[in-house]
Amino acid sequence: MAILELTTLLYSLCAAQAAPLDSQAPTAPAPAAAEPPAPSPVEALASRLKLEGGVDAYYGLNFNRPEDAASFIPGTGTTAKRANEFSVNLATLGVSVDPAPVGFRLFLGYGTAMEVLHAGEPEGTAAGPAVWRHVQQASVSFARGPLTLEAGMYPSHIGFESFQSQLNWTYTRSWMGELSPFYQTGLKGAWRFNDAWSAQLHLINGWQNIGENNHGKALGTQVAYAGERLSASFNTFIGEEGSEDSDGLRLFGDVVATYKVTEAFSLGVTADVGTQRLPGADAALWYAAGLNARLQLSEPVALAARAEFYRDRDGLITGTAQTLSGGTLTLEVTPAEHLTLKLEARHDRSTEDAFSGRETTEEGAPVLKPSQTLVVAGITAYF
Repeated sequence: MAILELTTLLYSLCAAQAAPLDSQAPTAPAPAAAEPPAPSPVEALASRLKLEGGVDAYYGLNFNRPEDAASFIPGTGTTAKRANEFSVNLATLGVSVDPAPVGFRLFLGYGTAMEVLHAGEPEGTAAGPAVWRHVQQASVSFARGPLTLEAGMYPSHIGFESFQSQLNWTYTRSWMGELSPFYQTGLKGAWRFNDAWSAQLHLINGWQNIGENNHGKALGTQVAYAGERLSASFNTFIGEEGSEDSDGLRLFGDVVATYKVTEAFSLGVTADVGTQRLPGADAALWYAAGLNARLQLSEPVALAARAEFYRDRDGLITGTAQTLSGGTLTLEVTPAEHLTLKLEARHDRSTEDAFSGRETTEEGAPVLKPSQTLVVAGITAYF
């Protein structure tokens, strides 16, 4: 019996040792998988890099048949500047990185718009239109929470219209757009209070200039509201715009508002007023207003209209004391996601002879006329 009991005990121990491991003890943890190596700074930057660009081309028919092929008044014409010819308004190529928390934007441009854009740059050492003629934007940015900082050359906070034609309701730009800054150079601080309200503060060189033409600096501000139907902003500029030897403090205010009446119909209202001290004379004054409307006829087709006036009482902004007025009607077709076609008719009038004509003076300069009528076809492809 003793031998039998001992044999039974040994058999039980052997069976227990042969049992599956999961019935005896917790399974030993498997070796941890190796974590992928952290991306290098260059790889992290490349993953956020965006390439953007486009081509904006046009044909502008001017019924004045200007001898110098110039539509609009001197210093303006960032769209359809050249009359009665096919031309490139703006070809853009750029790269950007959204701030997380640091980013940048670098955009270069070529075309008639860029020539007009920088025409007012002051000449000087390492400054002037030739130096900056192809730079559309060059800025660095930093964002953390509701605060965003941007430094360099960046789009102006003033106005209803963009420098990118496809973003505007019409193809050509209003007189307020042409005669207000498209860009500014300095430092911007933007603060978002909530989803609707925001504010900006700008410390900049001046009124659309990279090179400085005096010892003063300028301040710009913006208070903006963006709701489901109503969007509005109040923009200001205060700064020294006189030459080195003259006092010329400029004060300027700009109001922009858009209202979505229905899903298909929107209205836009703009108003400007500005004044500047002049040495030995009364302060110059200018003011303007415009009404814009846009109707989405179908998914790819829209119709836009604009009526405006611009009063330059002392000729400081346009070079001639005059009142400009105009009306614009634009048909927009978007046959593909990144392709916009616009056909536009526009009539402008001035209280002075301001627009180039067919006839010339004895010196060969075009004889000026008080009005012009344009028909412009524009095509913009972008990515």
